[in-house]
Amino acid sequence: MFRRAVTALCYTAARALLALRPHVHRHLPSVRTAPLLGFNLDSRWSVTPHDYSLPNPSWSPEMMRLYDHYNSLCEQEGGGKSKAPWVRMPSYNRLLKYAKGGQCLSKMVQAKARLFTRNMKEEGASFEYVVFLNKQEKMCTCIFQAGHLLEGPPGYVHGGAIATIIDTVAGALTTYLGGLVMTANLTINYRSPIPLGSVVLVHSLLEKMEERKILIFCQVTSSDGSKLHTEATGLFLSISLGHLIGG
Repeated sequence: MFRRAVTALCYTAARALLALRPHVHRHLPSVRTAPLLGFNLDSRWSVTPHDYSLPNPSWSPEMMRLYDHYNSLCEQEGGGKSKAPWVRMPSYNRLLKYAKGGQCLSKMVQAKARLFTRNMKEEGASFEYVVFLNKQEKMCTCIFQAGHLLEGPPGYVHGGAIATIIDTVAGALTTYLGGLVMTANLTINYRSPIPLGSVVLVHSLLEKMEERKILIFCQVTSSDGSKLHTEATGLFLSISLGHLIGG
């Protein structure tokens, strides 16, 4: 009951703020991104965020080739009404403040925080990635290019960075399938090192959903799929909005 009251209070405060400043509202661009990650986006409360999953000059030819391939799978085929099974998932600095009423909530929950994998201004320096989701198969594939700041052993990607991208991709899939989630357990087996600057594929697949529990299997392979770099399983738990405000 308390959580609902706090959430409602934040939502009301956001509405009141905009009501007092209508001139700001008139200049806010509308949000066009579909609510892929479990939020009901509303242009009245949000500005259009920058999508970091789109190509930039740091992307290698291999990264662009794979992006073009998966992006083509997202296009509507044959001119029919049914959409292709694949969709590209947008990626922002922080999703919460772009959610309905989230501008108020984000001030209460570490207002200066940003999504860890998107906190570098230099393009290509750390995590360059884009996630494509297959709605029918309940799986997703991430194209990941590791920048020079992710170095662990000389010339190779740090194991912690690999764990981060696995957690990010698996979490994106579970969020789409089950709403707001948090990682409960992540078990990783490193098979072979990933050369720094190379492009790999991170495949994530739903294994089981049971009440609040969502089990995900993940593999990291070379861009052509011929080499297995990492395997992982992740357990995620569905949470309520109240958890994000300390409930």
